[in-house]
Amino acid sequence: MAPSSSCLCLFLLAVFVLSAVGNGESSSGLMMDFYKESCPQAEDIIREQVKLLYKRHKNTAFSWLRNIFHDCAVQSCDASLLLDSTRKTLSEKETDRSFGMRNFRYLEDIKDAVERECPGVVSCADILVLSGRDGIVALGGPFIPLKTGRRDGKKSRSTVVEQYLPDHNESISSVLDKFAAMGIDAPGVVALLGSHSVGRTHCVKLVHRLYPEVDPALNPDHVPHMLKKCYDPIPDPKAVQYVRNDRGTPMKLDNNYYRNILENKGLLMVDHELAHDPRTRPYVKKMAKSQEYFFQHFGRAIALLSENNPLTGDQGEIRRHCNVSNKNHSEE
Repeated sequence: MAPSSSCLCLFLLAVFVLSAVGNGESSSGLMMDFYKESCPQAEDIIREQVKLLYKRHKNTAFSWLRNIFHDCAVQSCDASLLLDSTRKTLSEKETDRSFGMRNFRYLEDIKDAVERECPGVVSCADILVLSGRDGIVALGGPFIPLKTGRRDGKKSRSTVVEQYLPDHNESISSVLDKFAAMGIDAPGVVALLGSHSVGRTHCVKLVHRLYPEVDPALNPDHVPHMLKKCYDPIPDPKAVQYVRNDRGTPMKLDNNYYRNILENKGLLMVDHELAHDPRTRPYVKKMAKSQEYFFQHFGRAIALLSENNPLTGDQGEIRRHCNVSNKNHSEE
């Protein structure tokens, strides 16, 4: 190639990169305000629907937040989580890792509201991520600017859920490794687990720390409350038996979680390990002292998680209904 041609190629590449950065486009193919031209009201509609649903059902905000973890951590942020089971495939919603998840039907309400304004334009994957972002705000957390432009996957990823999604009983090393594969560092992991500041944990996930003997690592002042809520050594998974993750501010996303786990009041083993492992304890202590520090790393980690290997361009599809792929919908 002639020198002049090489220079021209490098110049065009530089222009392309600068253009992408100027448009807020990331290497993932996502960008800020993706729907600015095609559906300018999209984010406002989603935000208003989240507010409306939160007023009616306070626990929806926990669900919106949890959806980001359970969808985006499993190979791709493509709303595969929302797909129902078919004759051939099991839904991710029905796997053990998704135990206790609910309120999926309300995402359909948000999708319907968006479809009325802009049919066939906004993906369920973007609705899932943006409703999570707005749910965080409803819980008192920070507003996190997030890129959009995701497209929807066509199949369930249920067969690999356990491979990618950390479990509450896994070692902290395993949890750190799984998030590191998505580009999220130790302070990011500590911040993400701050989501345990809100919501509740079913007794099914706790009884191994209470029966047949109480885990000596638990704060003895916290144990009576846990035993009162989880009175059955073999709880019914369908029964309403649970413990609030944070008894002090159970409906607020804040840094109280970190103070609790430093006092050995964390409900799950991963909470306990987070507070005591030398790789994570320094960040736990910093976040316990500063909510600003917690929110800073939380926002950054949520943004990274939301950009995990998305489908963009002509990949995937824009589902008409979030719980079923377009092909399966047309066959019904």
